[in-house]
Amino acid sequence: MAVWELAVRTGLADYQSLPAPTAVLASFEPLIASGELPAHLAHTLTVTLAGWVAAAVIGVSFGVLLGLSATAYRYSLTSFEVVRAVPPVALVPAAVLIFGFSMSMELVLVVYAGAWPLLLNTLGGVWAVPAERFDVAAMLRLPRLAAIRKIVLPAALPEIVVGLRLALSMCLVLAVVAEMVGNPEGLGRALVRARQALQPEQMLAYVVTAGVLGVVLNAGFRTAARAVLPTTETGEGAGAG
Repeated sequence: MAVWELAVRTGLADYQSLPAPTAVLASFEPLIASGELPAHLAHTLTVTLAGWVAAAVIGVSFGVLLGLSATAYRYSLTSFEVVRAVPPVALVPAAVLIFGFSMSMELVLVVYAGAWPLLLNTLGGVWAVPAERFDVAAMLRLPRLAAIRKIVLPAALPEIVVGLRLALSMCLVLAVVAEMVGNPEGLGRALVRARQALQPEQMLAYVVTAGVLGVVLNAGFRTAARAVLPTTETGEGAGAG
């Protein structure tokens, strides 16, 4: 940042509309005072967390189903592989046409992006459950749901936690992208408006805010995971970006 500041001030960085870091920091004050930044931040945070929770329910449920049922996995494999190959960003125009410029459009994209890492990680976790544990469940005559709750999910929990962390990052990314394209609220839309209004300081302020939000969410999840499950790997080094 010091080099950036010096390059702009001395004219070494001869780029149009490239503000110095101090100008970007100064732009936070009017954005916060007017309430624009808190409102857009709250919208993006709400969509990200709501989509993440929905993606967790869908991804974990399908992951357990496919992991325990060879028949379900065999007959759905082709469909899942085809759908999973579609990048979430490529669905943005279609989502705008179907749902319009609304939060529903944004949530659909966020849930779609977040469900895949959860489904795949849960599937891998279920497949990694030792066969002896299923033998114990059979010996104890546990009902199917009880066996899933007491044996399968605890054994697959480390993989699920990693999937949750990856999904959280994906949900935030898709929330910002969806706002940039088709939602009148949120950090993404505010960033685009600042660019169109030729206010690069505010545009970069929103970029910094989105980055800080990602860091805070990631750190908060890691802290919560370690507090609840101190022996569970939270995915350091696995898709941390």
